[in-house]
Amino acid sequence: MTAGGIRDRFRAQMRQEVKDAALRQLAEGGPGALSINAIAKELGVSGPALYRYFAGRDALLTELILDAYADLTREISATAGRLPAFAAAYRSWATAHPHRYRLLFGAPPLGHDDPDERLTGAARRTMAVLISCVGPGPEPTPALAGDLRGWVREQGAEGVDPAVALQAVTAWSRLHGFVSLEIEGKFRTMGLDPDHIFATEVDALR
Repeated sequence: MTAGGIRDRFRAQMRQEVKDAALRQLAEGGPGALSINAIAKELGVSGPALYRYFAGRDALLTELILDAYADLTREISATAGRLPAFAAAYRSWATAHPHRYRLLFGAPPLGHDDPDERLTGAARRTMAVLISCVGPGPEPTPALAGDLRGWVREQGAEGVDPAVALQAVTAWSRLHGFVSLEIEGKFRTMGLDPDHIFATEVDALR
């Protein structure tokens, strides 16, 4: 292997180790706990050394969000056209990776709320799978139909009927609400089995 190949391999390994350490921080304390200096200490290097691999905390967060979107999209991609399967795959990924789910759909991490076309594109790919899974729902009001046409244009999905777009938004809103409550343990504290509630919710989404 050439010297350049060794350097590239070492760089890729270090970037992955940094991201793994960052994910552990997220799991323990959320985005607010993410610290470049703490990661450097865990890995036994200086803080400035990590800036060779990530420009800063926001750059690292962006990479983690992109990775999470890619993993979620892989999880749901085989469900295209089947809403119950989409719902099950979406829930499965969220409950297996609650800290990454919060990173995607919680409040923007402090200092990381500027638009980024890479993140927008990743979100669109996830939503495109959901749009493929739904049929038309109730006809939206004219005002809402206008909003939905704008939204599908932003999604790069022009031609999607507003009634289909409304069904997708409604399904995602309900699914996200359920998953958010589940990963925070709210159903368990109520003495409710989330599996039973989820089965009822999926029936209602059909």
